[in-house]
Amino acid sequence: MTSLLRIVQTTDESQISEFFQESGGKWRSQRRYYTLPKGETKEIESIVTINFLEQGCDELQKLAQMHELPDAGSLICGAAVVWESTDVLKTKKESQGSTIFGVMGNILYRDRGFAISKPVTAQYYFSNPKTLCLRTEYNGSVFEEELKLIGSKYRTRQTIISRAGEQLMIGQYLEKRID
Repeated sequence: MTSLLRIVQTTDESQISEFFQESGGKWRSQRRYYTLPKGETKEIESIVTINFLEQGCDELQKLAQMHELPDAGSLICGAAVVWESTDVLKTKKESQGSTIFGVMGNILYRDRGFAISKPVTAQYYFSNPKTLCLRTEYNGSVFEEELKLIGSKYRTRQTIISRAGEQLMIGQYLEKRID
């Protein structure tokens, strides 16, 4: 007997609102980056704090203005993320920062990119209700990311960074809720 597996991709705004709400809180993120093709690795540990943002809040209105959206209240929800990272192998502080995400339709708006401080957008969809997939493109690079909620205490993430069709880096993350 043969069974057919059907994958449905959705961009329901209520789904991303629920995903951001479930992601709210404080997380310990353990990451490993693999630089391709040599396979050099870097291990990073971060404390990440995520706050859900409701439509019309000041942060989302400012984000809408940064992206020159016609209506400052058009972003239906979002998240404010703050992090502080340490290089595990070198036991030194790696980075700290923050970013704001906002959503309208199937577009995720950010106040900054992974590698630049300018506003960027990503297309998003859900491969299932607990797995958010993002695709961000700028400066000739493509960032494909998958975030998966596992119960209420864990998240996994994977990021693949490519340029000119060649994969340059893979980041894999295990995040544990700590609050």
